[in-house]
Parts: sequence; structure tokens; C-alpha cells
Amino acid sequence: MFLQGGASQLDMYDMKPKAPSEIRGPYFSAKTTVPGLQLSDQLPRLSQNADKFSLIRSMHSFTSKHGEGDVHIMCGTPVDKNLQGPGIGAVLSQQQPQSAPVPPFIHFGDMKHPQYSAPGYAGVLGRNYDPFLITQDPNSSNFNVREFDTAEDVDVNRLSGRRSLLKSLDRYQASQERQLRFAREHDQFTERALSLATSRKAKEAFDLSREPDSIRERYGRNRVGQGMLMARRLIEAGVRFVTIQGYVDTGIYAWDHHWGIFPHLDIQLPIYDHSYSALLEDLDQRGLLETTLVVTAGEFGRTPRINDNKRGPGRDHWGRCFSITLGGGGVKTGMVIGSSDKYSSSPADRPVSVPDFVATIYAALGLDPTAEVISQGRPVKMLPEGNPVRELL
Repeated sequence: MFLQGGASQLDMYDMKPKAPSEIRGPYFSAKTTVPGLQLSDQLPRLSQNADKFSLIRSMHSFTSKHGEGDVHIMCGTPVDKNLQGPGIGAVLSQQQPQSAPVPPFIHFGDMKHPQYSAPGYAGVLGRNYDPFLITQDPNSSNFNVREFDTAEDVDVNRLSGRRSLLKSLDRYQASQERQLRFAREHDQFTERALSLATSRKAKEAFDLSREPDSIRERYGRNRVGQGMLMARRLIEAGVRFVTIQGYVDTGIYAWDHHWGIFPHLDIQLPIYDHSYSALLEDLDQRGLLETTLVVTAGEFGRTPRINDNKRGPGRDHWGRCFSITLGGGGVKTGMVIGSSDKYSSSPADRPVSVPDFVATIYAALGLDPTAEVISQGRPVKMLPEGNPVRELL
């Protein structure tokens, strides 16, 4: 779950109860199922599931800017408009392909910053490894995936005819424009679209009406909750990597609380708590948690000191110190890695960089983060820098 905008570590995972009020905020610390670990009292369900994830409190980034930070946390590399490093999901799509008739990498929500490339896309690997993008709200009563919206009289044979026509057009385009690489990638996209449109298994995976009402209520009847439930269904169907935006209806950067932070968090934290804990519990009960890595992270944190914005107190961008969680498959759980100083303004112990965080994900998923991937026939480092947090592996 991508907490785009930058969630406040001080109000969720790194409470400072002894700090002055202008730093600690209105929330209190609460005990969890892990001895010695305390979280915000606004996360009661996660406190009961603290043994199912681990927490890094000493994250730090080189940037406190949206766009740059989005790409950095999703790729482990800085923004590079000429040779953008690949996102985690794109690398998995290339390095660990699956045979299931579903896209290997799915994004829920358009996360593109107007001045930067969309975070987490394939970059140098080529658009064939870009995510399958779904912008519709899975909680909507008329939610559907447009690739399944073929006319009733268009059968599989006619879809195959469409594919032949598209191939002919692609060949013509390639000969006219001499864009052979693009044409090949576009052809692969056509194949994937046809496979998706004709796959009963894929269509069923996207159909939340197949879930009992009790399960849907358990996750929460909102965009985030139903997105997390959809993620579980897609993983069961064979999808390798799913990204859910952690917002309800306030648009991208919904965690960017420069003003009115606490009224906003009063709404957002219960939704986050409800949906994240439901996913952990559901995966655990289905025997899937040991093989599914679950991550929640924003691109950075928030300033220790609460500002006096005229629209209401808030916290501003802060890349020097923030918190993320990793749970489930491939990592040890119930652990706390690193610590921050007395105001959560910088790491005090065991600093973990964004490339370190991404390297840890790769290692947990069975990939060597120092390996090279092939891009346009040339080897490219999957992650130029970064070392896995070995304590978690």
C-alpha cells in the first residue's frame, strides 16, 4: 500500500509521548502484541497484529519532494528522465514470470506526478513490463475492468480477428516509422490484452461480488479496503505484484497533510488500520501470509514540529526520518529495526536508506539485488546501490 504524500511517522509508528505537545500531537501510545512495541492508539487492530509485520523506524531519503520521492521509493533509484531505473513490480515481472492468465503487475490508482514519470513503472526494461493500470474505484457499485467490456456479440474468434488486424497495423506502423522495438512491445501488449479479455480466471479474480458480504465488511467498504481485498484475490490468481493507493476519495497525495492533519488522520487512520489488519489476518488464515510480502510505505515522512498553517495545524515534508512496515513472506516479523532521535527528526540507530529498503524487498522475494537485468540487449544493474536489511531476512 502506497501512502502517497508522505504519512506522519509521529502519529502512527514512532510515537514520542515525552516530547512537547507541538511535536507529539494529540494521539497516545498503545501497547501491542509485541512486548515493548507501542504504536498509535489510532491503530488498535494493527496493534493486535503487530506480530505479523516488522517496522523500520530509521528510514531516510535524499529528497523531500513529491515525484522524486515517489519514484525513489518505488524503484530504489532517483528520477532519471533519460534512463529511469525499473520499479520493483516491473523487475519481478521480468525476473519471475508467471504462467497464470493475469497481468503479473497491477497498479490500482494513477500515481503519476505531473512533472515526473509514473512511479514504479518499467523504465529501462521497456513498456512491456509496465503495470496494468486500474483507475476505477473497486468499491463502486459499477466497478468493472474495461478489458472485459467486449460487446456481447464479439466472441473469441472475433477477438482473435481483431488481434490479426492489430498485428497487420503494427507491421505497417513498423515499416513506415521504423519503430521496430515499439511495435514488438505493442504486439506483446496486444497478446496480453487478448489473453486477459478471454480469461475466465482473470475475470473472476476482479469480481468482488464473489466475496461474502462478511469479508467485504471486514476489509471496509471503501476504496482502500476493497482495494486490499482485490489485492488478495489477485495474488491468489497468480499476480506477482499489486500496488494499492492508500487513499479514499481525496486524490493522490492524500497523506500530504500540510494543514488539517489531525481531522484528516481521524478519517484516514481507521481506514488504514482496518484494511491493513484485515489483509494480514485474511492471508494468515488462508495460509498465504508466509508466501506473500506485504509492504506499506510513503515516499517520506512528516516534520516533527506541527506548523501553524492558517487552515489548521499540519506537518510538512520530511525525508530525513520516517517509518515503513514489511510483513509476511520472506521477512522476520514482530521486529523493530532502527530508532529515531527524541523528536523523530533523524535516525539515531541503524539508518536504512530507500535503496536498502528496496534491496530488502528483492532479497525477501528471492532476487539478488546486485544482479543485472537485460534492457534492450544490454545489462543494467537492477539496483545500483543499497544493501538488504539482513536482520529481517
